[in-house]
Amino acid sequence: MGLDMGVVPPNPDGWGPPDVPAIPQSLGGGASIPFAPFSRSDKLGRIADWTRNPAGPAAFAAASRDSVFDFTSADDSLVAGAEDSSFRLVDAKPPPRQPRFGPKWRFNQRPQLPQRQDEEVEARRRLAEKERARRDRHFQNSRSHHHPGFRGNQSSSSAKPSVDIQPDWTMREQIPFANFTKLSFSVADQPEDLLLCGAVEFYDRAYDRVNPKAPRRLERFKSRNFFKVTTTDDPVIRRLAEEDKATVFATDAILAALMCTPRSIQSWDIVVQRVGNKLFFDKRDGSQLDLLTVNETAQEQLPENKEDINSAHSLAVEATYINQNFSQQVLHREGEKVTFDEPNPFASEGEEAASVGYRYRRWKLDDEISLVARCEVYAVNADPSGGRQFLTLNALNEFDPKITGVDWRQKLETQRGAVLATELKNNANKLARWTAQALLSGADMMKLGYVSRVHPRDHYNHSVLTIMGYKPRDFAAQINLNTANMWGIVKSIVDICMKFEEGKYVFVKDPAKPQVRIYEVPSDAFENDYVEEPLPEEEQVRPLADVDATAQEMDAAAEAEANGALAANGGEGDKSAEATAA
Repeated sequence: MGLDMGVVPPNPDGWGPPDVPAIPQSLGGGASIPFAPFSRSDKLGRIADWTRNPAGPAAFAAASRDSVFDFTSADDSLVAGAEDSSFRLVDAKPPPRQPRFGPKWRFNQRPQLPQRQDEEVEARRRLAEKERARRDRHFQNSRSHHHPGFRGNQSSSSAKPSVDIQPDWTMREQIPFANFTKLSFSVADQPEDLLLCGAVEFYDRAYDRVNPKAPRRLERFKSRNFFKVTTTDDPVIRRLAEEDKATVFATDAILAALMCTPRSIQSWDIVVQRVGNKLFFDKRDGSQLDLLTVNETAQEQLPENKEDINSAHSLAVEATYINQNFSQQVLHREGEKVTFDEPNPFASEGEEAASVGYRYRRWKLDDEISLVARCEVYAVNADPSGGRQFLTLNALNEFDPKITGVDWRQKLETQRGAVLATELKNNANKLARWTAQALLSGADMMKLGYVSRVHPRDHYNHSVLTIMGYKPRDFAAQINLNTANMWGIVKSIVDICMKFEEGKYVFVKDPAKPQVRIYEVPSDAFENDYVEEPLPEEEQVRPLADVDATAQEMDAAAEAEANGALAANGGEGDKSAEATAA
């Protein structure tokens, strides 16, 4: 068989092969099938690839565009491509493909911008914080026995009662706070003023213009005496009891503590004496009722170390002195005074007493029981109509903005409501007691001062930042203090004590649970309590100069004693004299 040279088509127009070469019949000769040119840099594909499966029309179109053979345009096929001088080898290995199934493949199709990723991370973080806060609230509520202000994380050192419970005391009643919140009682008649004692000064209206940008330094009044006399030590109450003016006797501070019992957190105690058909509500000497609490209802617990200036005890002492000085500073001290029926019953002759007026008021609880309370007012203000208005003066104190979270010097001018809301959250019991005392005393206005430390680590120097005034009834409604519930608590406690026999009893707020216990105690209880007295002269801490002088005196005395022993005993007293001198 010879070699087949193929078919050589003739060229009638000239020399050489024709412009359109003849195509063999095996390839469809006679049809106009163009030959697609390509350069050496083009990727050579397959003529027919039956293994590839395009995912869709777009992929099929891309595959057709990448194909070497393209029959869409016959004119383009007639143009021969020039040789590519930049010849290079191309890796025809396909890139690795990620699996198209699973959650990651769906999100990896669209790469996210870094800002978008940061926003999603921040959103997830906020959700986690909310969930953690929700769990913490649930844990606290489960620990607090559904008491709104109770802190379940109190340490054992703070969970101590205000008075030591003795083994011979008998518990008579145990009342949960939940029982107090359901009580309601309304006093039918307005209270009656039986007697007014003391003298008060006029309020200085210039302090209403004090602001954080122009504060006033808090002064100290060491010459004025403040009296915290209990019920049975009051000579006026004794006289009223002998005259049979009432059956129940107390002070406004004691009644306010009873009325605001459900809001209290820290332990306190009140002594009740049943004498005949009369009840006397007393406080012990050095009782917790004499000190003002600070951040009692706050979530963060204050340190218990008394050496720390921000401990609960140190802040209570600081707040008490701030209130005393504040109540005297905002008055016209050199001006006219308003004197009442009788002078101050606790001040001796020639003693300068603080500006305090005592109103002995009587409420009728029912046909058989009436109550007399000694109520205090601190100032008087001239009424535009010509009358006079009684004022109560109290001060909130700021000790460290980092602990409370609100800086008064920055927020008091622009966000007074936020500052007051924070104080209502952290000092709900103290503000409720002040409001109850203002209602009991019949004050027309209660002035609330905001006093801050000059420096957070200096608890001796303070500044008055601003003063706000409120009507007691309006402020009671603002802090959700129900007067009917207040009197309901007092009425129920009086009814319980009236059922007891004659004797002495003590109310103790449980330090760890929202409840009050009533103990029957011996008649001589709290009468022989330890009273802090001055140390003996030889045990007192003295200045260095006094210590040096005392040491010299002791050395001289020892030397004289040694010489006397030698003279009396001769040579045999050497050793004893040396020991005495040493």
